Amino acid sequence: MSNITGGKYKRTKLAIPNNFVRPTSAIKREAIFSIVESYAIKNSIEIYNNKSIIDIFAGSGLVGLEAISRGIKKSYFIENNSSVVRILENNCKKICKDNEYEIIFEKAIIGLDRTFEIKPSIIFIDPPYKKENISLILIKILENKIKSKNTLIIIETSKNEKVLIPKELNFYKEKIYGKTKILFLN
Repeated sequence: MSNITGGKYKRTKLAIPNNFVRPTSAIKREAIFSIVESYAIKNSIEIYNNKSIIDIFAGSGLVGLEAISRGIKKSYFIENNSSVVRILENNCKKICKDNEYEIIFEKAIIGLDRTFEIKPSIIFIDPPYKKENISLILIKILENKIKSKNTLIIIETSKNEKVLIPKELNFYKEKIYGKTKILFLN
């Protein structure tokens, strides 16, 4: 079990699959949303109201559900493991109304070939370490015009993994937590 760390559902316990996922820890989630909220204030943009998050490689959905708790309008979860999706669905039902989430049961690269009705202010990418080509996912996001001008793309990866960032994206910030690196791009 893991808890939501902020917002109206703070301390709500969510299930974590025993296998296949590496959940984003409470400390990292707190740091991510602190940076996201600071970015929004600094740039005078709305990050939650009438916005969405796309949680790619969603696992248990901790990051997308944290965003719902903090006031984002909708979370899109992309996950392709059927046993993980069952846990994700139960976690969503515990926190969300039906119109506040959508689970896209596809591989990430295919799940991004769609229209997201509510434009994302946050895109969170947390693949299995060193097993997915993050650069291809970034290219797909750009090609499909999913990212708007102020959308923050957040990548959680292994500290030692090199991520090739397309020239259309700007580096905003990097944080290291033990063996994990979190990149913030705009």
